[in-house]
Amino acid sequence: MRTLTLTWHGHSCFSAEADSFHVVFDPYSPDSVPGLKPLSLTADLVLSSHEHRDHQCPEAVSLSGKEADCPFQIETIDSFHDDAGGSLRGTNRIHILTAGGLRLAHMGDIGCTLESAQLERLKDLDVLLLPVGGYYTIDASQAKALEGILRPRVTIPMHYRTANFGYPVISTLDAYTQLCDDVVIYDTNVLTIDKQTKPQTAILTLS
Repeated sequence: MRTLTLTWHGHSCFSAEADSFHVVFDPYSPDSVPGLKPLSLTADLVLSSHEHRDHQCPEAVSLSGKEADCPFQIETIDSFHDDAGGSLRGTNRIHILTAGGLRLAHMGDIGCTLESAQLERLKDLDVLLLPVGGYYTIDASQAKALEGILRPRVTIPMHYRTANFGYPVISTLDAYTQLCDDVVIYDTNVLTIDKQTKPQTAILTLS
């Protein structure tokens, strides 16, 4: 059975692994996110939603040179980092990865309402990596509304504040989870998904 293994490194940074190929999303620069330690990761490919320091740091990831062996089909959807057509914070790229029949979308710093054609491309997701903290992105209620439209099998919230890390201006996780009735809390930052994984809002925990 094909699997997709996700590792959360804090903020919006995740590793996704399938068939021994590792993709890192949105690595953050040192001291760009209060409370998070500098990253030191190894991957085969890095994808960034936009060029802000808390989502792009080439120095944080050592690349293997195996990019040509990527098992993922990769799609992008252009969107905005704000609700003013990008005039406040610029553009944002949504990345959709498909491998072995499993589909994952990393929403980056989505800050706008998506059009119907964009929403259609995001249907049938197994995993949705979704910002929920507000201020720089959509907020908890907007994120829940988007999740309700897309209906992914597994939603993993990101880009929120905890007692230990995150921007003071963004919301804590419970602003989102109180809107959910399927929360599963893991005591690890790693989650492996397959077609048998039950529908859930998965909360990963940094070690």
